[in-house]
Amino acid sequence: MIFITRRERFSAAHRLFNPEWSEEKNASFYGGCSNPNWHGHNYELWITVKGEIKQELGYLVDLKLLGSLVKEHIISKLDHKNINVEVDFMKGKMVSTENLAIAIWEELEPFLRQIDVDLHCVKIQETENNFVEYYG
Repeated sequence: MIFITRRERFSAAHRLFNPEWSEEKNASFYGGCSNPNWHGHNYELWITVKGEIKQELGYLVDLKLLGSLVKEHIISKLDHKNINVEVDFMKGKMVSTENLAIAIWEELEPFLRQIDVDLHCVKIQETENNFVEYYG
């Protein structure tokens, strides 16, 4: 079994808030992350895939193909977007980094299966001090 990781970057805005709560309760619970005018991050995304080396090719996956799939199905939908209102795979979800990692997994995994690799981990770094890893 071999693991390969592709890193991408995107910038996006979001707001943490529970629509069932008042503005005051959201502000009290989420602080500045609940700013009604949004706030943004420069995210780093790591997609790790796993599988067996394809002997006839000498590698697990064509990294250009992996990068293209990530850019087409994930980055193009997130980069310079408001995650709460513009990202189809986040509709109706609390826009935390944890939920974003899960949603990216669910969005990307079927396309990776089509090229015969297994998704191992989605890692998102939101700030220099905070990151999330999701293993499916």
